[in-house]
Amino acid sequence: MKRLHGGPDTLGVPAWDFSTNANACGPCPLALMAVQQADARRYPDPAYTRLREALAAFHAVDARRIVLAGSASEFIARITAWVAREGGRRVWLPSLAYGDYAAAAQTWRLEPVADGAQAALAWLCEPASPLGGGEPEARRVAASGAVVVLDRAYEPLRLEGAGSLAEADLAKVWQLWSPNKALGLTGVRGAYAIAPDQALPQAMALDAMAPSWPLGAHAVAMLEAWRRPQVQDWLAQSRAQLRAWKSAQLQWLSDLGWPCLPSQANYFCARAPVPPDVGALRAVGIKLRDARSFGLPGHWRLSVQPPAAQAVLRAALLAQREAVA
Repeated sequence: MKRLHGGPDTLGVPAWDFSTNANACGPCPLALMAVQQADARRYPDPAYTRLREALAAFHAVDARRIVLAGSASEFIARITAWVAREGGRRVWLPSLAYGDYAAAAQTWRLEPVADGAQAALAWLCEPASPLGGGEPEARRVAASGAVVVLDRAYEPLRLEGAGSLAEADLAKVWQLWSPNKALGLTGVRGAYAIAPDQALPQAMALDAMAPSWPLGAHAVAMLEAWRRPQVQDWLAQSRAQLRAWKSAQLQWLSDLGWPCLPSQANYFCARAPVPPDVGALRAVGIKLRDARSFGLPGHWRLSVQPPAAQAVLRAALLAQREAVA
């Protein structure tokens, strides 16, 4: 499977990037400072003792439940490999989802099934990508008996609503956190998972499957900063700003005839009245995310961006509309 992602491409860094869901208010100054001051001359502690304890205290869980990962995608690949090694043969996937879930399953020849109760591994994501809403099957899948992973990459960027799972449900699933999007530091790769409260042996097995030092010094610095109250305060303030920017962006896109689908996050999908000339947009520094790879043809996923970026995209779409009128 070809892996498709937003952000920089062969043409470089887009000047006006609507294709990635990083927090447009970022980077978080305190987290960025921590990364810049990281001591890259030395290896991190190979056991990451202090980091595990800090993340465990942040989530109020046993430190043995924290499984560190090089990135969310690395954890997706690792836990899929572990399930396959343990004899799992079937996977449940949301109807619209991030492509790495299916790519990892295909690599290990896991058969997709329609019923989570028949699966050895099941994936949830809330807010979901690309739609930014809840997963209708979340509660049923969480109770299916499969190894269930809830991808919470966008939970820190939830602008409204709440997740589908109660605390009792969350304690039974793997929770995957990758804070780099929320902090506006997507170039720093680092993530962690919280194992279910009855899955300490499985957490140890996944730790044993990791390479030595899955996190470098910069990822350690980012994750240590992530749990600090000042960083969480900055994140709360950024969500307030994103709500205002999102309201404006939805309005003018609708005015241009782009129906926008509901979303609880800092991104949403919209259907273009006519297919945009993405080559022309990219030539002037604008990049959108085609939602076909998620299973939603004819739609585009757009992250919420500041007014200056919105103005450039609006002008470009107006110009394209007038050119074909």
